[in-house]
Amino acid sequence: MEMNGIILFSFMVIIGAAIGGVTNSLAIKMLFRPYKPLYVFGKRVPFTPGLIPKRRPELAEQLGKMVVNHLLTAEGMKKKIAGEAFQRQAGAWVSDEVSKLFRERKTLNELAENFGIESLDEKIKAGLHGLAEDKFTAFFQKNASSDLDEVIPQALLQSADKKIPELSGYIVQGGIQYFDSLEGKQRLSKMIDDFLATRGMLGNMVQMFLGNASLSDKVQPEVIKFLRNPETELLIRSLIEKEWNKLKEKSVAEIEIMLDKEKLLHLIKEGISKHSGITEMLNEPVSSSVIRKLEEPVLTQVVPAAIRKTSQYLQKNLDVLMARMNLDEIVKEQVDSFAVERLEDMVLSISRKEFKMITYLGALLGGLIGGVQALVVFML
Repeated sequence: MEMNGIILFSFMVIIGAAIGGVTNSLAIKMLFRPYKPLYVFGKRVPFTPGLIPKRRPELAEQLGKMVVNHLLTAEGMKKKIAGEAFQRQAGAWVSDEVSKLFRERKTLNELAENFGIESLDEKIKAGLHGLAEDKFTAFFQKNASSDLDEVIPQALLQSADKKIPELSGYIVQGGIQYFDSLEGKQRLSKMIDDFLATRGMLGNMVQMFLGNASLSDKVQPEVIKFLRNPETELLIRSLIEKEWNKLKEKSVAEIEIMLDKEKLLHLIKEGISKHSGITEMLNEPVSSSVIRKLEEPVLTQVVPAAIRKTSQYLQKNLDVLMARMNLDEIVKEQVDSFAVERLEDMVLSISRKEFKMITYLGALLGGLIGGVQALVVFML
């Protein structure tokens, strides 16, 4: 009788454990299975499809909200970006990439073409031309009623004032060299001839008595003597200063009327195209000594400033950026696009051990319940 009791007790414990384990295992399976609803005689079988397939839209939506509200939050991202470690890592990564770029054998034009930017030098020149034209037009519009000496920097005005003696000396020396040359002498002779031709009989009489060549020979030394006289340079300097002072007192609007704006603007653009050195620089290999000179200032000044400014911008605008990205919608759409089998694999890869423990716990509880039931039977 005792042997039968032990067998009965063991049997009920085993049956209880089996029922508990199988029930929990089945409950876990029913989270995912079946993937689709089952029908018998046109009626849907209860608990089909499984919980996760049935609630996948709600699950996807809740996962999206959970990611945005609790996991990938703007505040968390701001703390990460503002962190010293992130700043240091970002700076090191950017510096490393910039250093690699400066060791490229390709030209800047070729690198730009890799990013789909054709004729970079022409685009830069066009941009500079547009900028120059905008600044040129804006200058005349903004300062139309101001005098020239009010809009030109004082340092530049003082520099121009100091250049007047040099300019007057240059004019005098240029005049001396010109009139002392054969071309100057011929020009002077023609001027005398033209002058006498306008004087009628008087001119003819002078030509008759002196001869044109003789007169030019007499006038040329006097012209050169006049130019070499210190008083001549002082006179020219005085005239230039007088006209320069008059010009400074004119309004920008008056200067605009005097100038050929289109021609001046064309000269500015032409100067940018010819003398900016943009084409030459862009056709140099990035690793060339000319461009490599920029590496140190870029690494020590530009990169840290760019990291700092980018960090400040992100911290200021991260809420708006993340809101516009609609991360919850991205997560929802991604989860919705997963096959149920993939969702099952993802959950099981994370929780397989825990699910096994739940199954074992069900078996343990079932065994305990079976044992208690056996004891109750014996007591009766």
